[in-house]
Amino acid sequence: MQRTHTLLLGTIVAALGVAFIAVATSQARPAQTLAAKGELRWYKGNMHTHSHWSDGDDYLEMIALWYKDQGYDFLVPTDHNVLANSEKWVAVDKTKGKRTAYDKLKARFPDWVDERMTDGALEVRLRTFKEVSDKFAEPGKYLLIQGEEISDKFESSPIHMNVGNVQEVITPRGGSSVLEAMQNNVDAVIAQRERTGVPMIVHLNHPNFHYGITAEDLMRVVGEQFFEVYNGHPGVHNTGDHVHVSTDRIWDIVLTWRLSELNLPVMYGLAVDDGHDYHDMAFGRSNPGRGWVYVLADSLTPETLIASLEAGQFYASSGVKLQAVKSSEEGLAVEVEADDGVEYTVEFIGTRKGFDSKSEERVDADGKPVRATRKYSDDVGAVLKTVSGPKASYAFSGDELYVRARIVSSRLHPNPSEEGEFERAWTQPTVGPAAPANASK
Repeated sequence: MQRTHTLLLGTIVAALGVAFIAVATSQARPAQTLAAKGELRWYKGNMHTHSHWSDGDDYLEMIALWYKDQGYDFLVPTDHNVLANSEKWVAVDKTKGKRTAYDKLKARFPDWVDERMTDGALEVRLRTFKEVSDKFAEPGKYLLIQGEEISDKFESSPIHMNVGNVQEVITPRGGSSVLEAMQNNVDAVIAQRERTGVPMIVHLNHPNFHYGITAEDLMRVVGEQFFEVYNGHPGVHNTGDHVHVSTDRIWDIVLTWRLSELNLPVMYGLAVDDGHDYHDMAFGRSNPGRGWVYVLADSLTPETLIASLEAGQFYASSGVKLQAVKSSEEGLAVEVEADDGVEYTVEFIGTRKGFDSKSEERVDADGKPVRATRKYSDDVGAVLKTVSGPKASYAFSGDELYVRARIVSSRLHPNPSEEGEFERAWTQPTVGPAAPANASK
């Protein structure tokens, strides 16, 4: 399955052309500069949000309009286990948004709303994805991509995976473990992609939601290279707690073991909203506008965006904007698009070959084992270098498995998912000199 997934990616990239500036310095690790130049530009998008088609509190058309008005270039609506492609009527007073959402919809689009009275209740027809896309999408300016949140579970562990550019609804596949359930759902996405010939992208959502997914689960999934390092929902515990590690820490553990022992490609990190609440923009609500990705591509289509994402030609952000990310066999460099009066700290994070690989299971206050990511040495995901300022670089010493950069702003997030949250950005991992030759495949 891993080989099939890799061949599919290679075919897409070859067909669409390379969407970055590359100068080959070695066969395994070509140098690349991710920066807007010529036909290449950064496209801002959100890959996780919800509407009245599942558990969001607004209509799909109003959500699409919100992102368009906020300057996003693309949006992937991802309602739970459903596609917005059928006729569906809902009672206004039974929707999550109730009259507040309806009144706003009616005021903005008085001639667009299909409504009726049924047994004394006001009902509205939910507009389909195609109707909304036809109304709001603009070639080269704003794109809507059909998505789904495959919402599965194993015992008490929620297992949610988003698929972008999905063509047919994918029912949760289940499994005899968290890992098997994840793998079964990934395999279902790959099977649909192979059968239809349409590029699709699957990623793991919020691993710390109910602390359902551990690093040990995620590191072993084949054919899946994306997870949410940042999710804007206040209930997904991005920073973890005294027993459970942060999503940043999960990322480094996954990268270390995939590159050192499992012979699997790198894992890429996304930032998303997971928006559910569009009317009460307050702390503690799952609001839009908290996390997104910037994807470097030469055009705004599902095919080009997915090709760039699968090639690692993007970065994740909750407010920090980058001008360029440069990687080569020499190292990694980052340039921030700095705002006046704002300070930036760049942390280069990675694991060196020969790291201490011992780990311990987590236990509760009574000494009983807890299902959680194990405790690993500080060698795993160590901060290798810290630089203050909008420009920073890291030179390989020769023993790094990978290096990634986390950029932290001195500016607080204007609508944070957690208290004291600063605006940040995350580059994708650059494979190091000690990584296997196929690490970036």
